[in-house]
Amino acid sequence: MHNESWDPTRAAEIIAGLTHKEGPTLVILHALQEAFGHVPEAAEPMVAQALNLSRAEIHGVLTFYPDFRRTPPGRHVLKLCRAEACQAAGGDALAARAEDRLGVGFGATTADGAVTLEPIYCLGLCATAPAAMLNDRVVGRLDARGLDALMTEAQR
Repeated sequence: MHNESWDPTRAAEIIAGLTHKEGPTLVILHALQEAFGHVPEAAEPMVAQALNLSRAEIHGVLTFYPDFRRTPPGRHVLKLCRAEACQAAGGDALAARAEDRLGVGFGATTADGAVTLEPIYCLGLCATAPAAMLNDRVVGRLDARGLDALMTEAQR
């Protein structure tokens, strides 16, 4: 995961390039997160002004959708599926194991900045539950040993 450092000029370019899209708010916010790894607070008024919306409206969108990060992620992002099929297949125990080993809850980053632990609600691998994603790699049939291997990889 290699994101650009926050740059208001770059953010303005991203925003300007997408304001013509239909329903541009989500498109712009996702593009900003793709570029910077999160949507910095400083971007909110920029998006609001470009779309003729209030800053509160942009803030509301950011806080409503759990996919948006407000702070930079760790070097690696470990997402554990928290949907029903994965929970039924042992996902709750894996979630507790991850929180315990990493020392953080969901939505937080380890103190060394190595790993951000996030929930995800369905990776489409219900038949091979429980599932997880490390950065952009999806893993099904996850067990304690597999989770430990993912966490070891992420902590490097």
